Amino acid sequence: MNVLTQVLLPLILAFIMFSMGLSLVVDDFKRVAKYPKAFVIGLLLQVVSLPLLGFLVAKIWVAQFGLEPVYAAGLIIIAACPGGVTSNLMTHLGRGDTALSISLTAVISFLTVITLPLIVNLGLSTFLGAESDVHLNVLKTVVGIFVITSVPVIIGMLIKAKNESLADKIEPMSRKLATFFFIAIVLAAVAKDFKLLMESFSTLGPSSLTLNILTMVIAYGVSRLLSLSKEQSRAITFECGLQNGTLAIFIAVTLLKNEQLMLPGVVYGLLMFVTGGAYLFKLLHKDKKELPAPAL
Repeated sequence: MNVLTQVLLPLILAFIMFSMGLSLVVDDFKRVAKYPKAFVIGLLLQVVSLPLLGFLVAKIWVAQFGLEPVYAAGLIIIAACPGGVTSNLMTHLGRGDTALSISLTAVISFLTVITLPLIVNLGLSTFLGAESDVHLNVLKTVVGIFVITSVPVIIGMLIKAKNESLADKIEPMSRKLATFFFIAIVLAAVAKDFKLLMESFSTLGPSSLTLNILTMVIAYGVSRLLSLSKEQSRAITFECGLQNGTLAIFIAVTLLKNEQLMLPGVVYGLLMFVTGGAYLFKLLHKDKKELPAPAL
């Protein structure tokens, strides 16, 4: 798996982030200042609430259900990751606030260059012990994440700014390829560690599903409680529930070189399509029922 983790995985992650950049313009960031309430709520839910919830779920499952500490640390890695292109796509399909979703994905992806190493190292020390030799070199990780995630986004944005028609032409295909590559990476990881995955799934599956469902429920509940529109609430729910699983796998196997830490990201990546798809189906069904009957 060395070629996959050291070469293909970084390239695939860079391409996924590049495809995101093709859909971004500077106005996406200006919108944050113009309509700050929904953005700040989404930001806090993603950057603060989700990692805290990750620690809570991980601690409970370690103490009560025998989840191995290494998998608990892996849950923290996925909880520290930003949303991905899938959250933008599902927000669009679910008639949510796509502009808000894109803004959150873009800004938080830049922020995680700093936040992700700090949260991940805290998770590693909490569950594997301070004496563990598994830890992220903060400076090396900041540089690595910036090169693999931020630089491709910037390149995509520059292409969009210089030749919008070209960006608009290749963006739909690049988004589809990004989704395909993500699924391929997850399936490759499953195939590589299928036996280990099956042995640990009895605790890893339920804990990952618990984190995912609680995240989406809390994100939607807080958004509605704070009087955000249904479109904004949908965007934030997808954004918090659909994480950048490719980045989680990259952190685990490329930077930390530990395939066990990867498995929670793999399982979460599979399950989030199920829960996200179920939520999307519910939204579309609800909207269909609310449409006015055609005039006779």
